Amino acid sequence: MAKEYIRWQKESVKEALKLRRVVVISGARQTGKTTLSRQVIPEGNYRSLDDTDMLELAFLDPKGFIMNNSGTMVIDEIQKAPKLFPEIKQAVDKNNRPGQYLLTGSANILTLPAISDSLAGRIKYMRLRPLSVGETLGKKPVFLERAFNSDFPDKITGYNKTDIIDLAFRGGYPEAVAIDNPRNRKDWHIDYLRAIINRDLKDIANIRKQDALQGLLGILAAWSAKFMEISQITSALSLNKITLDSYINTLVSMFMFEKVAPWLKTDYERIGKRSKFYATDTGIMASVLGWNPKDVFMNEDRSGKLIETFVFQELAAHIDLDNKYNLFQYRDRTDREIDFLVERDDEALLGIEVKSGHNVSGKDFAPQEWFVENILKNKQPYTGLVLYSGDRTIRYKENMLAVPTAAFWS
Repeated sequence: MAKEYIRWQKESVKEALKLRRVVVISGARQTGKTTLSRQVIPEGNYRSLDDTDMLELAFLDPKGFIMNNSGTMVIDEIQKAPKLFPEIKQAVDKNNRPGQYLLTGSANILTLPAISDSLAGRIKYMRLRPLSVGETLGKKPVFLERAFNSDFPDKITGYNKTDIIDLAFRGGYPEAVAIDNPRNRKDWHIDYLRAIINRDLKDIANIRKQDALQGLLGILAAWSAKFMEISQITSALSLNKITLDSYINTLVSMFMFEKVAPWLKTDYERIGKRSKFYATDTGIMASVLGWNPKDVFMNEDRSGKLIETFVFQELAAHIDLDNKYNLFQYRDRTDREIDFLVERDDEALLGIEVKSGHNVSGKDFAPQEWFVENILKNKQPYTGLVLYSGDRTIRYKENMLAVPTAAFWS
């Protein structure tokens, strides 16, 4: 049995239930949404739409199904019965008591046509990702506060490049994290994807070419931490652009992949406007691509792609906790690039460049220095980090630091 972890979102969910009539926890299957719900509401009225009898009842009598006179009703996998949403809307319009419903969904319900306009202003949406390393270790999420203050320990030991790669291969799905044998863990990842394709996709999309979708999973995993070339993918899968976009959007809505938008707050005419694509779990990414840790360690392109995706997942887990942060990336048409830009609500910026290796030099800060001088023109607070696999915090210049990747959880 997988260990039950205390999730960083627990207190946020509790607080949201005190303020909103409906709270939705969205995230991929097996990320721990039901476990989190039971941690927040141990004695709640639980109804899972994975139960065929419950699902049939939800379709036959949606009004009776959601009837809730007291406490909090928890409905798991709400995307399976979108007709429940109008009934929930009517119920909470008649009664403004907070904490009436806690819903979980394995798809982004905001993308479902039957749901998108149902509960505006009455509902709080929250994202649950696969486990961060900090959550598995029981650490507090202080990375962003430390980063904006340039406040890190002089040394963070115990996590070299081999260790970071091993953590990335493990991924963050609680059941997979508990599996020590790499072959068995890879089997879990592949079985998980097979179940998603064969069972869950039908709840949100009409996918006619499942073989093409399986091929697309591998291609998108290979494009993680890259700017996708759609024309190359359409040729590889013999799909037209409309169908391909539909399939990609479906995988994004099921939280298998994610796009990071470009930072566009500049009049610099050469700025790039494409989003960057990331797998949402490096364990699944590595399993789909058939990688092994030793080969990845020796291959600079693969290790760079894997560790940047791993950093994205750790960073996104911290950003989800506080709505004062937003995540972007920067690239211009001369290929000058900053992997991640975190913008705080006071417009202060944190730039992050990711390196897979153990060494760092002044040239690794060059894109961020150029960005501060030519785009921000020193008019906006900026902190620049280069994350690397070493163990020392190195101050390159004021507000420019090289920091061990392990700073996310140490």
